[in-house]
Amino acid sequence: MQNIAVVTGASSGIGAATARRLAAEGFHVVAAARRVDRLAALVKEIGEGATAVACDVTSDESVATLATAVEALGGPLTLLVNNAGGARGVDPVASGSIDDWQWMYDVNVLGTLRVTKALLPALETSGAGTIVTVGSTAAFTPYEGGGGYVAAKHAQTALVGTLRLEIVGKPVRVVEVDPGMVRTDEFAVNRFGGDTAKAGAVYAGVKEPLVAEDIADIIAFAATRPQHVNIDRLVVRPIAQAAQHKVHREL
Repeated sequence: MQNIAVVTGASSGIGAATARRLAAEGFHVVAAARRVDRLAALVKEIGEGATAVACDVTSDESVATLATAVEALGGPLTLLVNNAGGARGVDPVASGSIDDWQWMYDVNVLGTLRVTKALLPALETSGAGTIVTVGSTAAFTPYEGGGGYVAAKHAQTALVGTLRLEIVGKPVRVVEVDPGMVRTDEFAVNRFGGDTAKAGAVYAGVKEPLVAEDIADIIAFAATRPQHVNIDRLVVRPIAQAAQHKVHREL
């Protein structure tokens, strides 16, 4: 059996691109997400190198089902990509939506915790495990209107750093990939509640924002280094973005 890689949030964007890339790298990919129709299409595209598993990372029961499905495959689990996440809203802190903040914390932070807890024993048993968590440059740079997402991503990076300290000496690497501006089909649209005009304005004038395949390439690179090489954190932005607030736009 091939080495197994689990990718959460695999139904679109970075997750789907990562599933394709890891399958090409020789992994048997378990594509996990809520939208089973999209997962089915992705797995059909990849072929025998992938398995679809319906999973909601905000549900303990759903994550337990994912762990059972991975175990049933019978091969060694050597890679977990914690990619499920997202942003909702651009409210200032003074009028922040409790529901949006709660959702962002549950998906980005507790979702990462649930899946990592469930699969860490199998990763350790493999003798050569790797956990890659997809964070954000929001994990270390606040910006106006981003309070809920910034807070969640700060918490997520704290989780990752703490885990690395706690399992040092065990055969599991802990990697964090923090993208800046990445243009995908859904991230900004979801953040702006489906308003495609506002979502498009985020990338207006930016000649070449990153795309999902760029991040998938980075994840595959980190995951395929020799096992003694741990890339603690990799920050990746398009050349047009020097910082959260410094983006070159061509008028």
